[in-house]
Amino acid sequence: MPELPEVETVRKTLEKLVIGKTIAFVEVYWPKIIKEPADIDEFKLLLKGQTIREIGRKGKFLIFYLDDIVLVSHLRMEGKYGVYPKSEQLDKHTHVIFSFTDETELRYRDVRKFGTMHVFPKGTEFDKLPLSRLGLEPFTKQFTTAYLKKSLEKTTRNIKAVLLDQTIVTGLGNIYVDEALFRAKIHPERIANTLSDNEIKQLRKQIIATLEEAVAKGGSTIRSYVNSQGEIGMFQLELNAYGQTGQPCKRCGTAIEKIKVSGRGTHICPKCQRL
Repeated sequence: MPELPEVETVRKTLEKLVIGKTIAFVEVYWPKIIKEPADIDEFKLLLKGQTIREIGRKGKFLIFYLDDIVLVSHLRMEGKYGVYPKSEQLDKHTHVIFSFTDETELRYRDVRKFGTMHVFPKGTEFDKLPLSRLGLEPFTKQFTTAYLKKSLEKTTRNIKAVLLDQTIVTGLGNIYVDEALFRAKIHPERIANTLSDNEIKQLRKQIIATLEEAVAKGGSTIRSYVNSQGEIGMFQLELNAYGQTGQPCKRCGTAIEKIKVSGRGTHICPKCQRL
């Protein structure tokens, strides 16, 4: 699943391609993607004639700001956006098309059909699900060591499960949790409320640093992820733990191991990240 850096890369790319374009009409070929409003005809009508003014992001969600409404989109496992000329042939995995007045189209393609779209009146998007339950973004001023400490003190879950919880920290997924924990030298099975103040401080620092570097590199091309112009992210060349099973740790040379934590494949250095 694309995580914060990948979604941010998609956002930046789309910003260059669709800002200022006006939607002439919308076609929906897989109605289950549309969650709000439930009526597909109403969804199409709300978007018709609207101009895309800005594209934001919260965690793993893209937020399209139009004249009067906001479109909230989650890519889930395989969702991708692309901008094409109207004349270009569709493929069978294209499920939503936003046709612009300039004869180009923003197409949403999703092999697994797990993506979601919600439309809300402008200004209400953070008052309702799915955005209302999201925790803090790592890049915000509010994501302090004190905030993280307070969140960890409340739970006896392992630290990996806590970091994957989007109601506490939003935007992190399996790849970047593994990477941040590796950098902070914290074992993913450590119980969250046992971390010391220094470990929490280091963890916050490494979460932010990992995500900043990944955004700068355009994200990681893991499995099928590419951005909106078909370009691959390059952060996978910088990965220390995720997907590195059997490779020597870049710090100590010990072979990286893959274990299962909270039902997720998890990559650690057994020497640097002692339990």
